[in-house]
Amino acid sequence: MKKLLLVAVAFMGIYTADAQIVVEDVTVEKSVTVDGKELMLNGAGLREKLWIDLYVGGLYTTTKSSDGKAIVNADEFMAITLDIVSKLVTQDKMISSVEEGFQASTSKAERKALQPKIDKFIGFFNKPIVSGNEFQLSYVPGKGTMVHKNGALLGTIEGMDFKKALFGIWLGDKPADDDLKDGLLGK
Repeated sequence: MKKLLLVAVAFMGIYTADAQIVVEDVTVEKSVTVDGKELMLNGAGLREKLWIDLYVGGLYTTTKSSDGKAIVNADEFMAITLDIVSKLVTQDKMISSVEEGFQASTSKAERKALQPKIDKFIGFFNKPIVSGNEFQLSYVPGKGTMVHKNGALLGTIEGMDFKKALFGIWLGDKPADDDLKDGLLGK
């Protein structure tokens, strides 16, 4: 009986260890469920700026891929999580970073067309941001991009055009952080 119990405990330990990964003391789950659809961790990494750790990002998809352009252009369920690890990430700095990200991920004409959606997205950052906050940006085909903070839905922005611009911030040709992009793509 003791052997059976030890085997069961050992098996549970292996299963639990495989259920998540840790990046800079942040537990990144191996899967998330978005609108009833289970997504698997594609990759994770750390966003740094001037050697300062800012947040841990995780990318969740239905199938693993190392092709950022394909993921950005896919009309499929996916999510990005951002776990804030620095007190330097404030509401104002998040808004500024998001604006810079959209400038890098879109053309001037695309930004002009998307500006009302970008403004709505920026409006979701109307409350203080502190270390330990988690944002989840989830795309659901036919529904749009749902934005959650610490599990609470802040709102949804319709359109594949917005999803492409948003996910392009991290996975596009001019990503916010090359190392984070590589991590998200499992490289």
